[in-house]
Amino acid sequence: MEQEVWLVRHGETEWSKSGQHTSTTDLPLTPIGEEAARSLRGLFAGTSFDLVMASPRQRARVTAELAGITDFEIDPDLVEWDYGDYEGLTRVEVHKSRPDWSMWTHGAPNGESPEGVTARVDRVISRLRAADGRVLLFGHGHLTRALAARWLGQPVSLGVHLRLDTGKLGVLGYDRGTPTLDRWNSAT
Repeated sequence: MEQEVWLVRHGETEWSKSGQHTSTTDLPLTPIGEEAARSLRGLFAGTSFDLVMASPRQRARVTAELAGITDFEIDPDLVEWDYGDYEGLTRVEVHKSRPDWSMWTHGAPNGESPEGVTARVDRVISRLRAADGRVLLFGHGHLTRALAARWLGQPVSLGVHLRLDTGKLGVLGYDRGTPTLDRWNSAT
């Protein structure tokens, strides 16, 4: 078997529900988010992972724990894209002053740029590729989508096309040595 990387976006929080950008604000899961995390248990039953990592944010860690995964490493490179001045704002609110803005191409003032996120996810990918076997990551929406784009050798801006809902799974792999997107935005 060629390497697989399973990516899980944390369960719903109040801000993910309302569309507010959430990076450094460490919100708990909603009851719906907790239930979605528990529903992931079946996906992991009988599956072994050679490396399991999570973002240090409680929403990612608690998702892992509720999904039945308690033995994982914290990796600070898995935190969400830093939204800087846009923390807590929705895309619609940002567009009132910057109608052409996209996190994927502009980044955030006093936050992270696409280039900064690229460097960070490339470090994670180097670590993943050095691991043998199946890997499991618990993280966040924008960062996980950026990681998938970079896995495929594309700029992080491709992530705009990779919708990933809360509590959902993506799987990255290889086909004859070529990085692939094997499953995306899946609950099964």
